[in-house]
Amino acid sequence: MNALVFQESLRYEPRYPDPVAGVGEVLVAVKLAGICSTDLEIVRGYMGFTGVPGHEFVGTVVNGPKRWKGQRVVAEINCVCGQCSMCQHGLANHCRRRTVVGIAGRDGVFADLVAVPEANLHAVPENLSDEQAVFVEPLAAAFQVIRQVPIEKRMKVAVVGSGRLGLLVAQVLRTTGCKLDVVGRNPLTLGFCDRKGIQATPVSEVVPKGDRDVVVECSGAPEGFNLAANLVRPRGTIVLKSTYAGAAQLNLAKIVVDEINVVGSRCGPFADAINALARGEIEVETMVSRTLPLSRGVEAFALADDPRSIKVLLRPGG
Repeated sequence: MNALVFQESLRYEPRYPDPVAGVGEVLVAVKLAGICSTDLEIVRGYMGFTGVPGHEFVGTVVNGPKRWKGQRVVAEINCVCGQCSMCQHGLANHCRRRTVVGIAGRDGVFADLVAVPEANLHAVPENLSDEQAVFVEPLAAAFQVIRQVPIEKRMKVAVVGSGRLGLLVAQVLRTTGCKLDVVGRNPLTLGFCDRKGIQATPVSEVVPKGDRDVVVECSGAPEGFNLAANLVRPRGTIVLKSTYAGAAQLNLAKIVVDEINVVGSRCGPFADAINALARGEIEVETMVSRTLPLSRGVEAFALADDPRSIKVLLRPGG
């Protein structure tokens, strides 16, 4: 099959071995896949991953139980054992033996085919386009924020980072009615917020007052964490979404002095994301800057890393 492969460098491979579905797994033909910041960090060395990257996708089941064959699906990325202490205590996303699609120990979706556990599948409603469905995984991660930290209308909330995930987090937070501000560097993405009626402030104009109840850090850079620490009030909460490749220089003294809560946040509820998209509460299609064939995957990664792009998609089969 055709695949985009990372091993020291990223390359397009037209003769990569087809995946073999294991026990309890299905084979999915990938229709559309999205490049996210984690993918960009992987090619910089994050997680020491080698193989086929990519974890945001929509596809069609081509081999599996009869009830799934031909169905358009998305899939959760954590592939778990179901038997360890984490799984047995309702924390399967933290399974001690998990592999993660396109991130850890398992090939991902930048390919014609991907094998995933049947238990991870979610059917895509007919009223969702492929361009919407491909956002389910990152949108679920955005919904995880309000599952972990209840947000009320009276709260002052900031999102640091107006990139791909930051824009999704901002749209989810807006549904709570909180007093919301997005802080970023990119005029393109700050303009997206303005068009959605979300207050957006260039980082160069921010005067940290230490008055935000909650700050969601989505910048992907260590300096974003330090800004979040200066924005949040004493005993407020920072929700950390960023992952960094390599060591990060963080000033943790303020976390101690101001007794700030730091909440790590990763994957989230697919059902919430699918339902929000189906109801039209979250708009994602205008975030798509380019869609390229898989054969131009290396070029697509460069475009995804360019601040003039928001979301770059890959379409296998071309």
